Amino acid sequence: MSFQDDLKQLSEKIKQYRDEARVQMHLAREDVRDEWDDLEKDWERFRGKLDSVLHDADDASKEARQTAHKLGEDLKSGYQSIRSRLK
Repeated sequence: MSFQDDLKQLSEKIKQYRDEARVQMHLAREDVRDEWDDLEKDWERFRGKLDSVLHDADDASKEARQTAHKLGEDLKSGYQSIRSRLK
C-alpha cells in the first residue's frame, strides 16, 4: 500500500469515527463538547495538510507527510476516545 493510499484510508476511518461521534453528540456532557470542538479545529488543519500532501505528493517532504500522518493518528485517537465515552 502506498503512502497516499495509507493517508486516504486513514482519512476515511477518521470520517467514519467523526460521523459516528457527531450522531451521539447531543448526549454529550460539556467536557466532551469542549474536546469535540478542539478536535474539529484539528480536523480542519488535518484536511488542509492532507490536501496539500496529496496534491503535491511528489514534492511533499518526508516531514510534511509524517506530520500529516501523525496529526491523522492523533485525530483518530481523539474521535475514538469520544466515541468510547459516549457509549
